Amino acid sequence: MELKDRASVLIIYTGGTIGMKEDPVDQTLKPFDFSQIMDEVPEMAKFAGKLDSYTFDPIIDSSDVEPRLWQALATLIRDRYDEYDGFVILHGTDTMSFSASALSFMLNGLSKPVIFTGSQLPIGRPRTDGKENLISAVEIAAAKDASGHAIVPEVCIYFGSKLLRGNRTTKINSEYFNAFRSPNYPPLAEAGIAIKYNLPVIAKAPEEEFSVHTELDTRVSILKIHPGITPQVVRNILLGAETRAVIIETYGAGNAPSAAWFLDIVNEACHMGKILVNVTQCLQGSVNMDIYATGKRLKELGVVSGYDATTESTLGKLFFLMGVNKDNDWVKKQLCESLKGEISK
Repeated sequence: MELKDRASVLIIYTGGTIGMKEDPVDQTLKPFDFSQIMDEVPEMAKFAGKLDSYTFDPIIDSSDVEPRLWQALATLIRDRYDEYDGFVILHGTDTMSFSASALSFMLNGLSKPVIFTGSQLPIGRPRTDGKENLISAVEIAAAKDASGHAIVPEVCIYFGSKLLRGNRTTKINSEYFNAFRSPNYPPLAEAGIAIKYNLPVIAKAPEEEFSVHTELDTRVSILKIHPGITPQVVRNILLGAETRAVIIETYGAGNAPSAAWFLDIVNEACHMGKILVNVTQCLQGSVNMDIYATGKRLKELGVVSGYDATTESTLGKLFFLMGVNKDNDWVKKQLCESLKGEISK
């Protein structure tokens, strides 16, 4: 394939370990100039005919990520959408699943790859996982089928030799290179000697025109159920004046305390019109509120099932839906639908 026929990819550096390089003078880690990325990782030129970079200023530590970063990313991709065949977003690992989930809902009609990646070790370190992650992410972002269409028109995370649907992921390891897992959905691709795409599980490009939605309503809290939880804690979170929705992380298939005080507070929150979503604390599996008595009672009171969605995905979905519509009943109905492949139904 001639260079002019090959894909163009924009690398977006938001921050994170992957962009750090050791200063030869004081041995501290500092961000390197991504305009010189081809000098650092020349192998990427094999996959993209045009490879540009954009660096956020200032760069953002993963633990400092806020929804305004997602809005800036969505706007940047919208503004540069016609210039590139794919996008690679370099991001810190701690909140990468939150960002990938949110972007999956904010980018509508997506027909091009948006691949998040990063690393556990800085790209300048001898044993870094950053180079392989970056090279493979670029290859995937540039990959097209025989008809010239993107093979993976989704928001994804590539990490540790696996390509995962972004809104299905969660970070499960802080020390090893396999930092992310998609517990309830298979990998979209796996990299070995070659990248093998799992085509049946990859979303098809939608027919609608590409657009972005950047209006987010972030009035969401998370309540993690645990033994010994007190009425005061539950009341403060579920009935908070500034909270429009609450993600309730429950046990197993959606179980929670059967104590009268707990159910009374849930009932009060539902009568206030609040959106309550039941998401399991288990890494794998789904909420089913028709199995046990407490789950059935929560459902009767108006708690919505999160099915097999991750907390990260549910948070991004709520931010998005609540930003689209002020009607909480409408939001509840949309939560039960798989909008971007985030739940199995």
